[in-house]
Amino acid sequence: MKHLLLSVMLCLLGSSSVLANEGAPQVDTVLASTDLGYLALILFIAAYALVILEEKIHLRKSKPVLLAAGIIWILVALAYAALGDHETPEVAIRHNLIEYVELFLFLLSAMTYINALTERNVFQALRSWLVLKGFTLRTVFWITGLLAFLISPIADNLTTALLMGAVVMAVARDNAKFVVVACINIVVGANAGGAFSPFGDITTLMVWQKGRVDFIEFFAIFLPSLVNWLVPALIMSFAVPKERPETHGEMVTMKVGARRIMFLFLLTIVTAVCFHQYLNLPPAVGMMLGFGYLAFFGFFLKRQELRAMTTGDNPLDITGHNVEAHGHDAPGFDLFRKVAKAEWDTLLFFYGVILCVGGLSQFGYLALASNYFYTDLGPTWANVLVGIMSAVIDNIPVMFAVLTMNPHMSHGQWLLVTLTAGVGGSLLSIGSAAGVGLMGTARGKYTFGQHLKWTWAIALGYAASIWLHLIVNAHHMNDFH
Repeated sequence: MKHLLLSVMLCLLGSSSVLANEGAPQVDTVLASTDLGYLALILFIAAYALVILEEKIHLRKSKPVLLAAGIIWILVALAYAALGDHETPEVAIRHNLIEYVELFLFLLSAMTYINALTERNVFQALRSWLVLKGFTLRTVFWITGLLAFLISPIADNLTTALLMGAVVMAVARDNAKFVVVACINIVVGANAGGAFSPFGDITTLMVWQKGRVDFIEFFAIFLPSLVNWLVPALIMSFAVPKERPETHGEMVTMKVGARRIMFLFLLTIVTAVCFHQYLNLPPAVGMMLGFGYLAFFGFFLKRQELRAMTTGDNPLDITGHNVEAHGHDAPGFDLFRKVAKAEWDTLLFFYGVILCVGGLSQFGYLALASNYFYTDLGPTWANVLVGIMSAVIDNIPVMFAVLTMNPHMSHGQWLLVTLTAGVGGSLLSIGSAAGVGLMGTARGKYTFGQHLKWTWAIALGYAASIWLHLIVNAHHMNDFH
């Protein structure tokens, strides 16, 4: 982000003109050089500095951006009021709120399904199976990386990374060298796998919901995403010993209803895709219909479990916990307990980011940045830099800024920015939710410094994926639609 902000300031010094990029909205950037504009920019920088320092100061990332978002829109309203315009801020903020609500409802439904699958022991069963198989460390390295790549397009990359990270820690917790390369492999695999599916990464989801790329068309970047993971994985695999660790632990079985919830989740994904592709309705509406599937099934599942308890069946076989010891956690499947366990800090963080970026857009900063990046540098280099910036900060505000800029570029370039924003975060451990999550799981072993030692290998994969995309999707590069 520091590169983006530096570019913005350079543009401010050189121009306060109107952006004339074909296909982009005509935005008057005169407000960017006002005191209120500068104050809004400083507020956003300060808020995001606190977000980056979350692990150090233990301040939830949603709090500073929520505060900054409200103040920035006060400044927007005051700036436009000084020009005698009282309508534009209201129209603009309502547009931002609609975008947030669509994202919020989509993610809330997806998070609830993931929490339901977790409560039904789906991920725990997979983890215990892998741990008890007695694979060599090199086999575990490849299996966890491959599963991270394959699971993240359906589940989110953070959940996938945490699951595979738990497998690594259970298999070889005391082998620090293996833990480091295995965790890096998982982060790269999860981010790469999430890049070609709207259900695997928030940035891909935003591109899909905006209609820039159709659902099926994302699979055009499957091979570049695969190469993004394979190149560093092949390099790091030579650092993994072939020794076979001791197996320990017990086999975990899935609870009743687990397979049916998996089926309903897949049906929900199909529903969301059909709503968008065939009915021209927001995918979030389809996801909420899928939420309804789970709600009704949860009602019958809870009745089934309670009936089993009253007939004398062992409650531990059904609910997985001792009812008397957990009276506050009532027995049986409860949908709203799954809703309560959603990542509310993340959902509120998205609200703050969307409104902060939307406010800066009203001051004209994104128009200036778009002019500098996508006109002066050109879309290919601009999109490559988007991925690199995603390694420094979260890719969500970067991608939302690009979508708000709405640069006039080809279909192939939209696929490129989706790829780079999705996989660029792998360059640093703090560049993605998967990396940050695994630093907590493997605390003291997988660190920022340890990840940095392998950044060169990850960068080779990043460059190779871009090169492959420019070759295999060359026919999309001049496709404007």
